[in-house]
This record gives sequence, C-alpha cells and structure tokens, in this order.
Amino acid sequence: MRSRGRQLVLAVLVGWFIVMWGVPTAPDVVGAQRRTPLVVTRIYAGPDGQTHAEEIDVKLVPGSGVNEISEMVKVTGLQFRRTAPNYFVDWHTAPRRQYVITLSGRGEVEVAGGKKVPLGPGHILLADDLTGKGHISRGVGTEDRISLTIPIAER
Repeated sequence: MRSRGRQLVLAVLVGWFIVMWGVPTAPDVVGAQRRTPLVVTRIYAGPDGQTHAEEIDVKLVPGSGVNEISEMVKVTGLQFRRTAPNYFVDWHTAPRRQYVITLSGRGEVEVAGGKKVPLGPGHILLADDLTGKGHISRGVGTEDRISLTIPIAER
C-alpha cells in the first residue's frame, strides 16, 4: 500500500511538472499581450478656421529584439522649455509644426468649443494649427512644467 501511495504521489508530481513545463513564462506572456497604443494628440486648424484636437495612434512595427519602432520623422532640433505653473498664453497658433512632450509638471491647451487637452508627464502633443484662431496654453497645478519642443522639418 505504501509503495502504491508513493507511486501515486510521484505520478501526480511528474504530471504537474509536465503541465507546468508548457505554461508560458513571463516574457512569453508579455510578448503575447496586446500592448497599449502609443498615442499623440494632434491639434490642427479645421476648415472652419478653429483649432481642433484628435488622438492619433502611432504605428509601430517590430524592430530588433523586443523593440517596436515607428517610421523616422525628420526634425530640425530640440529645445527644452520651463514654464511657470501660472503661465497663460491667449489665443495663438503654433509657430511651426512641432512635437511638444511634457516631461514634468502640468499644463493644458484649449481648443474650439472650450475643449481642454491635459498635458501631463509623458504626454505627446503635435502642434499643427499653423493658421486660424489657434489655441490657448496655460499652466495647471503648482509646479513648473518642463517640456521638450521638437520642430518637424518641412516636407
């Protein structure tokens, strides 16, 4: 009887090991999960002369190893900017097509219809409203907003 009990326990353990051997490991699970899209908020002048906002998913394709990459965007430079928490810039258009990436602090842009786009850490804004009424920019919160401005090369 004792021998039969040990054989049963051994069979269960071997069966468990075989089942667990086929279970995906953490990297396998991460690779199989659907990743959150990389989103850019684009502000642009519509045919009505007003600035509007839309969310754009950046297309990423498999790169080397575990990387995903977008197509290359030609840019002309990079500028760091610090703005006070209480900054306010009334209606204005973007000076050029440019990405604005918030690193820390908070701000917002207001577009047509009073819609406010929050700009927090990690937010990517594509300022593309070169004509029309433009947008309002303002600080939100109590700390300076640090951002990167990356002008896009002309086509």
